[in-house]
Amino acid sequence: MEAIKVMVWGLGAMGSGIARLVAAKPGLVLVAGVDRDSAKAGRDLGLLCGGGSMHLTVESDPGAALTRVRPDIVMIATDSFLANVAPQVETAMAAGCNVICLAEEMAYPWVVDPVESDRLDRLARQNGVTVLGTGINPGFVLDTLIIALTGVCHEVRRIKATRVNDLSPYGPTVMRTQGVGTSPEEFAAGLASGEIVGHVGFQQSAAMIAAAIGWKLERVEEVREPIVARVRREAKYVTVEPGCVAGCRHLAYAYLDGRIVLELIHPQQVCPAAEEIETGDYIEIEGVPGLNMCIKPEIRGGIGTIGIAVNMIPKVIEARPGLVCMKDLPVPSAIL
Repeated sequence: MEAIKVMVWGLGAMGSGIARLVAAKPGLVLVAGVDRDSAKAGRDLGLLCGGGSMHLTVESDPGAALTRVRPDIVMIATDSFLANVAPQVETAMAAGCNVICLAEEMAYPWVVDPVESDRLDRLARQNGVTVLGTGINPGFVLDTLIIALTGVCHEVRRIKATRVNDLSPYGPTVMRTQGVGTSPEEFAAGLASGEIVGHVGFQQSAAMIAAAIGWKLERVEEVREPIVARVRREAKYVTVEPGCVAGCRHLAYAYLDGRIVLELIHPQQVCPAAEEIETGDYIEIEGVPGLNMCIKPEIRGGIGTIGIAVNMIPKVIEARPGLVCMKDLPVPSAIL
């Protein structure tokens, strides 16, 4: 099989990590890196991504790059929201490219905008390409992994899943949407204005799980609370002073027949160890049989997002054309 040609669109913390991993994987070849930031354009892609020279120059025009290198797949790591990434996905599809997108809302975009999602699905099928939204969460821990665990169950009555994670590896965009570094008052104002959203993806995870196991959910309710630091916390992209917000405790409750059948709990913050908080991923399934899974410490968010995105490349290339989600594809596995 010929090497799969990969273009990375968006060279922040996650996109840069994807570029490094793609360059290191046999069977994959990195052919272009694109970012809208003019300060990055013209720089050596490898050096920008924190490694050695890749002998590729960062480009600012995605259309020109797509025409010149004709990649097999485009990795989009630019934004969290469907409305913002849909034009980018469409541009890549029009060039005949498969797409893996890290936008959280793309993990199950029908929840946000079914009309736009159906349109993207039609365009993908018309162009003979496959589009997948994925990441560590949504995309794996609080949905795909849960779905896989239900595979041994005769009956599932209730699911409770918790992810306690460290936001430190993520870049400024994630910090901003989580309200990291704000005062509690600014956090409340940001929630009200929509600038602070907490975790993006609970609606997607709940819908994906429900679709996989056959639940017809009535509604999903969400609660967001600030996590206020008691000590100074210093991460790569932000410093949080005592009394300021270190992250967001975000909860979701999904209802079926008037009762909660799915509870997702996600307190994410920078440097939780500064206050002796242990990270971890926990899944409890009440059913036959009952299951209780614990992973400690957490599956690291940054490295996990990069890993799942790159490892899904061959599965997306081989999949049927259209807009798909993780439940539609074979079980994730490492490319070794």
